[in-house]
Amino acid sequence: MTMEVEDTKTNIDDYYGRKGGFRACMFIFVLVALENMGFVANMLSLVLYFMKVMHFDLSGSANTLTNFMGCTFLLSIVGGFISDSILSRLHTALLFGFIEILGMVLLTIQAYAKNLHPSACGKPTCVKGGIALMLYASLSLLALGSGGVRGSLAPLGADQFDQKNPKEAVALASFFNYLLLSTTIGATIGVTGIVYVSTEKAWYLGFFISTVTAFVGFLVVAIGKPFYRIQPPAQSPLTKIAQVIVVAFKNRKISVPQNAEELFEINEKDRVSTEERISHTNQFRWLDRAAIVPKESGLEAWKVCTVTQIEEVKILGRMLPILASTVLMNTCMAQLQTLSVQQGSVMDTSLGSIKIPAPSIPVIPLVFMSILLPIYEFFFVPFARKITKHPSGITQLQRVGVGLVLSAISMAVAGLVEVKRRNQANKDLLKPISLFWLSFQYGIFGIADMFTLVGLLEFFYKEAPLGMRSLSTSFTWLTLSFGYFLSSAFVSIINSVTKRIAPSKHGWLHGLDINKNNVNLFYWFLAILSVLNFFVYLYFASWYKYKPENPDDASKSSQQSISASNSVFLQSKEEKVQESTEDQKTN
Repeated sequence: MTMEVEDTKTNIDDYYGRKGGFRACMFIFVLVALENMGFVANMLSLVLYFMKVMHFDLSGSANTLTNFMGCTFLLSIVGGFISDSILSRLHTALLFGFIEILGMVLLTIQAYAKNLHPSACGKPTCVKGGIALMLYASLSLLALGSGGVRGSLAPLGADQFDQKNPKEAVALASFFNYLLLSTTIGATIGVTGIVYVSTEKAWYLGFFISTVTAFVGFLVVAIGKPFYRIQPPAQSPLTKIAQVIVVAFKNRKISVPQNAEELFEINEKDRVSTEERISHTNQFRWLDRAAIVPKESGLEAWKVCTVTQIEEVKILGRMLPILASTVLMNTCMAQLQTLSVQQGSVMDTSLGSIKIPAPSIPVIPLVFMSILLPIYEFFFVPFARKITKHPSGITQLQRVGVGLVLSAISMAVAGLVEVKRRNQANKDLLKPISLFWLSFQYGIFGIADMFTLVGLLEFFYKEAPLGMRSLSTSFTWLTLSFGYFLSSAFVSIINSVTKRIAPSKHGWLHGLDINKNNVNLFYWFLAILSVLNFFVYLYFASWYKYKPENPDDASKSSQQSISASNSVFLQSKEEKVQESTEDQKTN
């Protein structure tokens, strides 16, 4: 009785707009802006902290930062898994938020205390003993906390919209645009303000400001709890995936029925109202063996799986090629971040009487994105929606495809700008070209990131099964992680190969003097590779089968299949009962 009253109260709250919607998301947008102030600023300036304070060499600083960023985005999977199966998404975000703040506190203390700084030793790394322990402990906590928050926060915001409601389905598409806008606004402030404080005033002050802003952001999200629609955790997605694979393997010698109606599915009457039903598809047919009803045993989790459970695994399988074909774009982004900062450091960084710090160069794409996102949301989406009738204007995979094309164009433009920069440097080293020539490549890539990042977040959330949405959304951050890890190996491979074939016997990116390198050739190589990658993506995107926009339609269309599968199972049970009765009579 109490449960019925609570459910009724929840429905009334949702109906009158007291829970969910953009009002609830405002708390999340505030956290995203405040947390990314410090996160993005540190992402760009830590390489200098490692060099100047921790006394790493150039390659050691770059690799430490790259590995840190890769681990951060990789650990988003942990946050996604926990928020799907153990804790609610709100509690997961707050838990990992505490871990992130703890890491920032340790980083701030070490930056402040001179006795926790290593002495310069002239070696690739000078940190050891207790100093190394504190540094790597703070970075580990920061990576785990930041990653876990990213794995749970975006799904928490998306949960505030009901996809079955046409108006809220449109609002869901807008939510991801506003989420990115909040990120860019916070990052813009961080890249200009916090980076300036860290590099020009004191490192510990920059870290302290980042800690305070993140703490305020998580406090705001906690205050907003009464306004959220909280989705309870479900069965572990990894367990469900394992069940399908194990049962399908056990039934590997059984032929798959040609008629999908013979596969097992739970009856509509026995299905919990919050459970999702997914229609059968013909892709990955070998997994359908897991839904063959066993003749000699009952309905047990590791003996038979439902069609819906199998389709959930199929969805994840269809997502993997999409994930893999977007990794290269993030490799390009990682290279753009590092190489452009090196380019900017030997360019004219004056803006009138103001000198722009080299780590603040990425403010250019952030400003572009902050301007273009409202234009995209308020002008392009309504216009495209009238033509396509799609809630987002264009499909998520179309949006990602546009981003991949623009990233290839950005790499080509970056090569042209580098040719101009290097020619001027060789002509007159004292009169370099302006830093703002980089705005062309950064601006185009900023637009590409706007299309791709939001497209992937919305795609992985909307297409994922209900019980795997946090884990699936983490795939977006996983592509970033792989991109960062791949970028480190990429430079070494390119240098090794070009050193052997180049007439000068030097790699494209050898040494410390960028004016003697062939950065332009490296950019153009990435552009060619991005074009080839786009065609790979195009193949898998056209092969991908979307979930139906209205889940109810799928349920109705599968009723005959459900009835047939249940009748087959019930018939086998009745035959067993009759056989046992005849045996008793015989005895």
